Amino acid sequence: MTDTASTTLGQFQSKIGYAFSNIELLQRALTHSSFGDGRQEVRDNERLEFLGDRVLGLLAARFLFDDQHRFEEGDMAPRLNALVRKEACARAAKLAGVGEVLLLSKAEDRASGRDKTSILGDACEALLAALYLDGGMEAAKAFFDRYWQDDLENAHLSRTDAKSKLQEWAQGHGHGLPIYTLLERTGPDHAPKFLIEVKAGSHTAQGRAHNKQEAERLAASSLLKTREKHE
Repeated sequence: MTDTASTTLGQFQSKIGYAFSNIELLQRALTHSSFGDGRQEVRDNERLEFLGDRVLGLLAARFLFDDQHRFEEGDMAPRLNALVRKEACARAAKLAGVGEVLLLSKAEDRASGRDKTSILGDACEALLAALYLDGGMEAAKAFFDRYWQDDLENAHLSRTDAKSKLQEWAQGHGHGLPIYTLLERTGPDHAPKFLIEVKAGSHTAQGRAHNKQEAERLAASSLLKTREKHE
């Protein structure tokens, strides 16, 4: 490992709040199968991804099982699927800065591989496995609790039904269809952020995310949570 790579991994460990005893586990978790451009054999993160998927599933299931959340059995499956889906993993990876330290082929790097949902999601699962192997479930859970925080706070709504639930609520209260408005677009072209406002009658809320659909979902979820507190 070069001094530059070592420094970069050191900074990444500081950011996520965990120092690996076995740094090779971390390096492997961050190595995409394209690395080396096929000219050399590398130990990529695919096997770690397999384990990490199961670690994530257990962490998400334990969260949903926790008595304080009071999820009924029929409510658990869709919420579990929302927490473990590739998009959720990719969001966590972006928050943790995984894309900045990924080991990719030059071609994949030029193709914006560091921002691809599939690559980031897989790397995030591999990282969870590495944390589990190096520090046990406690280390994996600390990462999960930190970088899935928004998803966990919104777990009472499945990721796919926030907008439909808001539409149902709005029409049921005589507000008609919710109106979504793009207020702001910031960031570079390869990693934009969108600020969306939703309005239902006199009620408004906002959501910010890396794509319009997710920003709309967050806005809808925020408005629903606000109305629940006042009803």
